[in-house]
Amino acid sequence: MFALIAFAVMTEESVFALFGCALFAAALFVYVFYRPDEVEAGEEKTRSLYLQERKDATYENLRDLNFEYKAGKLSEQDYGVQRAALEDEAAAILAELESIEKARSVVRHGTRRPGVRPSGGRA
Repeated sequence: MFALIAFAVMTEESVFALFGCALFAAALFVYVFYRPDEVEAGEEKTRSLYLQERKDATYENLRDLNFEYKAGKLSEQDYGVQRAALEDEAAAILAELESIEKARSVVRHGTRRPGVRPSGGRA
């Protein structure tokens, strides 16, 4: 009963505010849950493209590390540990990139081990 009395004495300003809140809630609902028909997706990354980006980032980290060491921000021990870790990471990335390139060349040129027939038997 009290709700009816309170609703009856609402002024124009409160009705306008209530309408604004409802409109905002509806717009927010549409913004959050609306799914467009076409979603733009970025380019698909291959493993070799990903590794190339990681290699570039690792080399940049090595340059930054060298700069910070020369600027006196790192102790020699910290520099050695971090540099060894980054060099190990770079070596692993380069090894994987090389294995991917080697596998691509085998597929491209049809290279196979000597003495093995394509059917799997020995020559």
